[in-house]
Amino acid sequence: MTDIIDAVKINRAEPVLLHEQVAAEIRRSIADEHVLPGERLPPARDLAAVLEVNPNTVLRALRLLRDEGLLEFRRGRGVTVTGSHHRGAVVAKARELIVFARSEGYGRDELLRIIENLP
Repeated sequence: MTDIIDAVKINRAEPVLLHEQVAAEIRRSIADEHVLPGERLPPARDLAAVLEVNPNTVLRALRLLRDEGLLEFRRGRGVTVTGSHHRGAVVAKARELIVFARSEGYGRDELLRIIENLP
């Protein structure tokens, strides 16, 4: 658990939003196997204190990773790593595809049909 606290670093000089930096660092920690599926992350307030950011910044990053399928929130048990970095990468690419398809005028149903008809 302390591995992830040591591994997560942010750079306030970068133009990337803080919650996105935190999410990227946690994603990298999962990819580098500093934390493995089934392991719990430290509480958001502890991560926030170490990073010197608002706890809501960390929570926003954790929710983003939950939506990517990398984390699971369990009431009373904290945040657990559930997926691998590969799943997170696939979800990120799928999101990019959805944004691109929408910009080209394709709706959800049309996009699903296209994907289903791929070889």
